Amino acid sequence: MPLTRRIALVAIGAAFLGAAPVLAHHGWGSYDASKPITITGAIKHSTYQYPHVHVMIDHEGNTWEITLAPPSRMEARQAVLAVVKEGNVMAAYGYASTARSHEMRAERITVNGKTYEMR
Repeated sequence: MPLTRRIALVAIGAAFLGAAPVLAHHGWGSYDASKPITITGAIKHSTYQYPHVHVMIDHEGNTWEITLAPPSRMEARQAVLAVVKEGNVMAAYGYASTARSHEMRAERITVNGKTYEMR
């Protein structure tokens, strides 16, 4: 295979690999923004990683998965890992998923009396 063709194939492959995180990211269309809800409970589990931070909270007999902002946005708003650690009580205001029961995306959270915007 000629060198120029190999270089072109490598460049195309690199472009696709660089776009993979963007292609894997989701939109917010599956959340009902017309009916905001508030979920409150102790954090059972948290995952502080890209593309979004997630917490699991027991609320009214159900375990809810709450999608928060990406870690970089969380840190810009001082909502660091210690804010979403297991055992902290969180109130999350946002929108329930229309695709999955007991799952929501948060617009803002309140932990230990401090409110953090997720947008």
